[in-house]
Amino acid sequence: MDVINGLACYSDPADHYSHRVRLVLAEKGISVKIIDVDAAHLPPKLVEVNPYGSVPTLVDRDLTLYEPTVVVEYLEERYPHPPLMPVYPVARGNTRLLMHRIQRDWCALADVVLDSRSAKTASVEARKNLRESLIGVSALFGEFNCFMSEEQSLLDCCLLPILWRLPSMGIELPRQAKPLLDYMERQFARPSFMASLSSAEREMRNV
Repeated sequence: MDVINGLACYSDPADHYSHRVRLVLAEKGISVKIIDVDAAHLPPKLVEVNPYGSVPTLVDRDLTLYEPTVVVEYLEERYPHPPLMPVYPVARGNTRLLMHRIQRDWCALADVVLDSRSAKTASVEARKNLRESLIGVSALFGEFNCFMSEEQSLLDCCLLPILWRLPSMGIELPRQAKPLLDYMERQFARPSFMASLSSAEREMRNV
C-alpha cells in the first residue's frame, strides 16, 4: 500500500465518524492517504489490519487504530501542533467529558436517524429529540468563536460532521437558533473544514 509518510486512513465518504477523523487531519495539516471504503465491499487490507473491518481506521506504519475517539486523541498526541486539546489536565478532562456528551446526546441520535435500518418511529423520535436538543443549547454557541472555546478543539471536530448532515436528516433549525446557525456558517467556511469534505459530503449541501 503506497502511503504518505506511512500514514493512511480508511474512511467511509458519507460517515460522520470518518468525517471527524478527516477534519482533525485537515485541522492539523497532516499529509495522509485517504482510502475511501464501501461498507458493502471492504478492502482485504482493511480486514487484515482491523478485525472488525470498521471505519475510520488509521494506519501509521506498524500501528493500526480503529475507534474514532482513540484515533483523534492519538493524532492530537502524535501531531501536537496546532493543539486541539487544552494544555492543563482539568481542562483536558472537561473537554473529554464534553466529547462524551456530544457522543451520547447528539451523535447517538444522529446514528439512529442516518441508519436506514432504523424503525420509522425510532427515526422520527430521534430526529425530533436531536432538533429540540440543539435548539435548546443554541445560546451556548453565541458565547465563543468555537464550541465552548475561543480556539478550535476536538469538540468542534466531533460536532461539525453532525451539523453538516442536518439537511440529510431532515432537520431545519429555526431563527431562534441563530447563535448555532452563525456558528455553523463560520465553521463551514473555514478552509480546513472544506478540505475535510469528501465528494459525497459536498453533495449533501451542494458545494
